[in-house]
Amino acid sequence: MGDTLEICSHHVKDIRKCLKEQILKPTNSIRGHSKAKTHVLDLMSRTLKVGESNSALLIGPRGCGKTTLINSVLDELQRDVYFNDKALVVKLNGLIHTDDKLSLKDITRQMQLENVVGDKVFGSYSENLTFLLESLKSGERGISRATLIILDEFDLFCTHRNQTLLYNLFDVAQSAQAPICVIGLTCRLDVTELLEKRVRSRFSHRQILLLPEEGEENTFTKIASDLLTLPKSKVKHVHKKAIEHWNTSIKKLFSNVEVVSVLEQLMDISKSERILRNFLVCVVSCLKENHPLLGEDDFILVSKNFVGVDAKVQMLEGLSILELCLVIAIKHLNEIYDREPFNFEMVLSQYKKFVCKQSTVQGVERNAAMCAFECLQRLELILPAAKGSMKVKTKTGNDKAYQKEYQLFYFPVISDQVMDAVRNYKDLPTEISQWASSSLV
Repeated sequence: MGDTLEICSHHVKDIRKCLKEQILKPTNSIRGHSKAKTHVLDLMSRTLKVGESNSALLIGPRGCGKTTLINSVLDELQRDVYFNDKALVVKLNGLIHTDDKLSLKDITRQMQLENVVGDKVFGSYSENLTFLLESLKSGERGISRATLIILDEFDLFCTHRNQTLLYNLFDVAQSAQAPICVIGLTCRLDVTELLEKRVRSRFSHRQILLLPEEGEENTFTKIASDLLTLPKSKVKHVHKKAIEHWNTSIKKLFSNVEVVSVLEQLMDISKSERILRNFLVCVVSCLKENHPLLGEDDFILVSKNFVGVDAKVQMLEGLSILELCLVIAIKHLNEIYDREPFNFEMVLSQYKKFVCKQSTVQGVERNAAMCAFECLQRLELILPAAKGSMKVKTKTGNDKAYQKEYQLFYFPVISDQVMDAVRNYKDLPTEISQWASSSLV
């Protein structure tokens, strides 16, 4: 075991380099989404093989794999040796091509029409558009090369003046002339509402939804385990025993509850695989010659810096012990009364119950407890349940103010945040931490 560890230390730079390449390398292989991929593949195949023009929108949240799916389909189509003779692929991005003029120039360049147009490619927009449309419409179905146009950030193309480019592309796709397939990628569900009426009438209204898939294969734990496992065939200058030892340590690492919890927390924030890959690069950067294997501490440390520290937890950690005790009492009240509003008297009563059961905990005076309660209010850790002054009408018609002890509040902090603060609080008496995690008092 010691010899194997020594080998890992000796080759830690090569292992770290290999892992970073494996995590960061562009990939066109997509996990899941088989139905959506089949749908897109079918559309493009019909355009290539039958000469059928199509248009569609691929809709899904950012990071769900829309671009990867398109690239995966194109890779599959390119396995045909005649693909380059049958098809032209044009890719545009709404973040780059901010108006129709820029879009048109890039379409002309990607379709290799500069030599045909000559100086006119830098002429007026209308001349270039007319030439492009004539080029697209001059072909014959089943004979001409198919044009596959991918419009990433499709919703941004809808902001172009008069949506001229979209209108003409959809118009060509609707005609029975040269085969063309226009596929827009967007994260907006209401994207068709952004289209002008004349553009919408020429769109096929075919929408393919790409939603994050559930299942063990798509969890961050499974993906991270695959990305951090070393392939035996691709790692150069690293002994096989070192690779075996590394893979064994990774397998053991992902059976750790803390590591799985960190990855689940990251997945709750975002289901984007891009976020996970960025996170794993930071984790791999922790590898050093004197630290050749990853541990749960690396994941926890990177998680704090990567995900960020909860501001409310930080505020709770800065409270005095008395103030934290009142927060714990409020937490128990929320659990008892299902987050119903509470007042100072209820909190103080809950705190006194705890003090009576713990002989080692010294009680405090009522005024001190009220000062601590008011401090929680100033920090906005408790918020008034009713707006305005706390007044009621008496029988005589006069306003009478409530005593501040009975003013109702609610607690905008969840139990997990309180428990995180309790765990991180320095030199907190054991009785208080046990009270926080115990059943209701």
